Amino acid sequence: MGGKVNIVVGKPLPHESAHLHVQGSAPYTDDIPERVGTLHAALGLSPVAHGRLLGVDVERVRAQPGVVDVFTGTDFPGRNDCGPLIQDDPILAIDTLRYRGQPVFAVVARTRAQARRAAALAREVIQAEPLTAILHQREAHAAGQHVIAPMQLCRGDADQALANAPQRLQLAFELGGQEQFYLEGQISYALPEEDGGLTLHCSTQHPSEMQHLVAHALHRPNHAVRVLCRRMGGGFGGKESQSALFACVAALGAVRNRAPVKLRLDRDDDFLITGRRHGFSFDIDAGFDEAGRIQGVRATLISNAGHSADLSGPVLTRALCHFDNAYWLPHVALSGFAARTNTQSNTAFRGFGGPQGALAVEMLMDAIARRLKLDPLAVRRANLYQEGQTPPQTTPYGQTIEDFCLPDLMARLEASSDYAARRAAVAAFNASSPVLKKGLALTPLKFGISFNVVHLNQAGALVHVYTDGSVLVNHGGTEMGQGLNTKVAQVVAQELGLPLAAVRCSATDTEKIANTSATAASTGADLNGKAAQAAARSLRDRLSAFAAQAYGLAPDGVRFEAGEVVLGSQRIAWEELVRQAYHARVQLWSEGFYATPGLSWDRAKLQGRPFYYFAHGAAVAEVLVDTLTGEHRVLRADALHDVGQSLNPAIDIGQVEGAFIQGMGWLTSEELVWHPADGSPKAGLLVTHAPSTYKIPTANDCPADFRVALFDRPNAKDSIHRSKAVGEPPLLLPFAVFLAIKDAVAAATGGEPTLMAPATPEAVLKALHT
Repeated sequence: MGGKVNIVVGKPLPHESAHLHVQGSAPYTDDIPERVGTLHAALGLSPVAHGRLLGVDVERVRAQPGVVDVFTGTDFPGRNDCGPLIQDDPILAIDTLRYRGQPVFAVVARTRAQARRAAALAREVIQAEPLTAILHQREAHAAGQHVIAPMQLCRGDADQALANAPQRLQLAFELGGQEQFYLEGQISYALPEEDGGLTLHCSTQHPSEMQHLVAHALHRPNHAVRVLCRRMGGGFGGKESQSALFACVAALGAVRNRAPVKLRLDRDDDFLITGRRHGFSFDIDAGFDEAGRIQGVRATLISNAGHSADLSGPVLTRALCHFDNAYWLPHVALSGFAARTNTQSNTAFRGFGGPQGALAVEMLMDAIARRLKLDPLAVRRANLYQEGQTPPQTTPYGQTIEDFCLPDLMARLEASSDYAARRAAVAAFNASSPVLKKGLALTPLKFGISFNVVHLNQAGALVHVYTDGSVLVNHGGTEMGQGLNTKVAQVVAQELGLPLAAVRCSATDTEKIANTSATAASTGADLNGKAAQAAARSLRDRLSAFAAQAYGLAPDGVRFEAGEVVLGSQRIAWEELVRQAYHARVQLWSEGFYATPGLSWDRAKLQGRPFYYFAHGAAVAEVLVDTLTGEHRVLRADALHDVGQSLNPAIDIGQVEGAFIQGMGWLTSEELVWHPADGSPKAGLLVTHAPSTYKIPTANDCPADFRVALFDRPNAKDSIHRSKAVGEPPLLLPFAVFLAIKDAVAAATGGEPTLMAPATPEAVLKALHT
């Protein structure tokens, strides 16, 4: 066996494409040189939120300048459906119009401008009979409209615990959705190949799913469709399943016209067509004692699924499984519903339902503290899970709590943030300030890492060593700016004892790694890093055996370090050993595979061990609220996040910072507004469909004092180099911002305010005056 020397992993190395990003030379899908004869596609969108589709004047569209083809849902030779789990999501609408902005027909023209102009005739050429539209999840739930069967997650006897509890309260809470707002919009570029083949460049987190759905839509075998993705300009879950519609339309356009076809959305159409984070409604009934310890809780969670199922089932499952967040709930009864509304079909978004479920219980902790007039941090501590109990504490879904580092992490953050002194200072400020009020909050998180669906927790990789000693890695994960390729390259470089510059990751390609899972659920580095490590170790062992035989050494006398091979008392260059191995006909490539061990899940009972491990973290936020305008400013934020033994601290800190700001935007400024279904010409229209009306955070919204640190403790599980996932968990950190705003509102009202999310100025003013 070759030796392991830590020369790469754990170092704060720059993102492998950072220099290209800065120069503006990193190629994305729209930057791929277009083949001669490339055509461009655009989509005609439904002008009503709900209705019967009576017909489309296709010939009028076909007669427009530059148009070479127009097709509808009936023209797909295979299945006109792009639903990832349930076949309830037509690529192009047939018979029924389900939401305003639903694609009804596709136009293929010689230029993008010509295609868009022709598609804009949708309002005139689509004949529809309007039907009543439902836009909110509570209304749909009351009408019994759901995209999947209800879910129940229970433990103990919640009703008896509620009846016996010394204290009890009810809480209703509304939580809005969130647009992914990736910088690169949805885009697919389809190129016909020989003998019925098709190559598809697609900005997607799930190339294999795009391959399968395109093959089904074209009625062709999977091997006839190749999907590639070198990088995305952001994904955040919005390109997990919902890139499929655009891939299928571009693919059919290319096949029908025997020419390359590109479909690139502009921002408005992207907003109007695609879904986003699920908004939720919560109704909670909780019983607790005088210290704030929860004895029983019954809760109803209603998500806005939109018009089809998409990934709403797994999202709701994760929301239910994260309702406990960091807390022991001895008796719990949770009911989950995914309501069908006449809106865009909501989908994956960083956290995948976990943030929604966890925020609900954090709102409950805050409400209990205010009812008992206690510091919310004291109530949170009183309810934290505790290891070492007999029997061991488990989550409501039956997973044992292990490696629970939150007590230590929270104590460290409380001290480093000077929480106690600042709490006193905030109270003193509020006592002397009638208009401006400060708020302070410290909130923890526990987030499960793995796909809820067990079979998705697998990955493959290929590692090639070329005769000049350079190394090429291909794995099934996709790079969307999160640094996955950098981390995988670090892992391979360390296994082979090479500098990072010697290793390169290539584009994700379904012809190289088949049947991949989506780059999602924060599993990218865990799964693909382990698969690439397995491939690199196989190569290293093979070269070790060759070198030991060639130089008369025992295998353990061969080590790889710093670009050299140590052979007992002598050293040779890595490139020299590779050259010798090639001439000796030693295989210089290897495949690797990894499947996460120890997982089990009963989807019917919502019981088992769905997560390999938990990531933890906590944040403190201090805000200033203007009670006359409802505006707020984050004065300071401190975050301490658990990433295990970091693969790359620079990238991980960047991920924590980015997640914090993105989550803060969701909870404070990013408000989705649909025009009421009132029969007017704009009924059902998403009116916040552009940056002019939908407000993501900017640099000016970042806390003036922003302190982020990593809680560096190795993962107890055998993850890749004992690291922990960092993509989704830190999005829960800005709960502290929202609850600090609520704390400021409470200081102004002197009661138990009702603040809904997002905490826009209007929402804050409403909470101040109700």
